[in-house]
Amino acid sequence: MRTVFKTSYDADIDLFRHRAQATWYALLLALLLVLPFLIDAFLLGEATNVLIWAIAGMGLMLLVGQTGQASLGHAAFLAIGCYANVLLQERLGLPFLLSFPLAGLIAGLAGAALAVPTARLHGIYLAIATLAVAIMVDDIIVIAEPLTGGVSGLFAPTITIFGLEIDRYINPDRFYWLTLAVALFVVFIYRNIERSPLGRSFAAVRDSEISARAMGVNVAAAKALSFGISTAITGLAGALMGHFAGIFNNETFNIVISITLLLMIVVGGLGSIHGAFFGAIVVGFLPQAIALSRDFASQAFGMNQIAIPGLESGIFGCILIAFILFEPMGIYGRWLKIRAFLELFPFYRRDMFRRQKSYLKTERMR
Repeated sequence: MRTVFKTSYDADIDLFRHRAQATWYALLLALLLVLPFLIDAFLLGEATNVLIWAIAGMGLMLLVGQTGQASLGHAAFLAIGCYANVLLQERLGLPFLLSFPLAGLIAGLAGAALAVPTARLHGIYLAIATLAVAIMVDDIIVIAEPLTGGVSGLFAPTITIFGLEIDRYINPDRFYWLTLAVALFVVFIYRNIERSPLGRSFAAVRDSEISARAMGVNVAAAKALSFGISTAITGLAGALMGHFAGIFNNETFNIVISITLLLMIVVGGLGSIHGAFFGAIVVGFLPQAIALSRDFASQAFGMNQIAIPGLESGIFGCILIAFILFEPMGIYGRWLKIRAFLELFPFYRRDMFRRQKSYLKTERMR
């Protein structure tokens, strides 16, 4: 059993709990860096897809898991980041190193602007408002055909950084390393936000807006900042998603993507960076697992392959229902329970992780 002794206030905001944890993360980083030399191009593309989903998941996690604000419209900000990145390169001739962060900034400003009129909304009402934004952005992409290409879409240009060309199909290893660098940057930003007074104000708003206001937190400003940072990260994921797809249109960022993002962080584990990555692994590899299972069943029973429409969505929905019923804390929550059991055995108690009410009686009907 590991006991962590805190001898200073700085220990509460350290990046890692102890040296052993830092060592494990260093080993994981080393594995990720050499991954292109260990797997083929197809699996490397799937790993890149998981990293992009994880970046988008961290963006939504900051808003939903850290600040407690529901959103069903983050596909709109994926689209804003994607289109802004490509248009800045094609129309203004900006290099990727400028268009990419500017795309995130544009998506962040759009999210902060959305937070201003929706600051007083809570729960399902806020989710409906963000859903309306996603539908509106979808229609704007179609209407603004001279700029966005409409339903025909746009082609993402080849990324060029200091004369080095990066293309998902020509050199997937370079695109993987670029995506990994962005994912690590987002993890670093997210982790430092968690440790900062801003992150603590986000958590206060999530737990109780009344208590947060009583402690001097500007709730409206905290929500606006949370929306802005969350959508900026999501915009970066959208820019990478456009380069990953190669060609995209309004259907690439439909409402299903917003719902998938929300379900992803719930399955992975709300309120943690790990949950975004676990959920991304489920979303990224679920289609391949279904395809492999279908091939195995057809070979084992001698049947022809049958394509069932909506099978992937149905299985993902069943997974979500199972987690809500049996493990509301998600995959990362289950790992926390396993780790606590191993560390505290034989003193582990089953009700250590009993869910507590996170609202005041005055907020129960919100």
